[in-house]
Amino acid sequence: MLSYRHAFHAGNFADVFKHILLLQLLHSLRRKDKPFCVFDTHAGAGRYDLHALAAARNREFAAGIGALWPAPVLGAELSDYRDQVRALNPDGALRYYPGSPWLSRALLRPGDRLLLTELHPGDYPLLKATFAGDRQVAVHHADGYASLKAFLPPPERRGLVFLDPAFERRDEFERLRAAVQTIHQRWPGGIVALWYPILERIPSQRWQRQLQELGIPAILCAELGLQPYDAPRGLHGTGMVIINPPWQFDQMLGRLLPELLERLGGGVHGQTRLDWLVPAP
Repeated sequence: MLSYRHAFHAGNFADVFKHILLLQLLHSLRRKDKPFCVFDTHAGAGRYDLHALAAARNREFAAGIGALWPAPVLGAELSDYRDQVRALNPDGALRYYPGSPWLSRALLRPGDRLLLTELHPGDYPLLKATFAGDRQVAVHHADGYASLKAFLPPPERRGLVFLDPAFERRDEFERLRAAVQTIHQRWPGGIVALWYPILERIPSQRWQRQLQELGIPAILCAELGLQPYDAPRGLHGTGMVIINPPWQFDQMLGRLLPELLERLGGGVHGQTRLDWLVPAP
């Protein structure tokens, strides 16, 4: 089943959350001179036109990047994120939104690499066209989960695996758990960032307990909730689990999450979470 198209949700609050964290992970990799590799397993189309019918239908971006776009002053991490989006909109009007492949490519240095896999038959050609001729970017029409063994560990031995699945399957958390096992077995020192939606509270909590049972020593969990988690079904919040986070990444998130909650209008129901998932005894 491949019905999900991210174009309908591009630039929403979940994108803002995940892409700010992604950028900060990339900045951390750039602090050392050695080359790194980024593997984006569910890459999507690469960039999105917010004036197109898909994005304009529900205008989810208005409460996401649209809420940050006109702000006169932002904190360092939010400002850096907005600058990256502005680079795609040089006339100053918000029209195009960069997906994770575009943001990752923007922070590559000479010698760094970007691996992209996308299975959707509609998004893959768009992604391929976006990076045509770019020798630092490899685009594959493939299942990101199935490609983990083929691409890991990367020759650089430094880098990041970014998993941002569509969650259109009921067993997505189980697939993510299996992916974590595969990645950790093949590349125990790699940074892994796993995004997830909070549609209901129990599934993500169960999954996090399962991750604790894997015995991985450094797993950080960050969440942003804008709606009550017991409200009727919908996207109530968003989260990211980061394995092997960079030094002091938790301190950065401790500053960032409250500002992000305020900027995105969490109100009385808004909440954030920042926890280390300690291995189960």
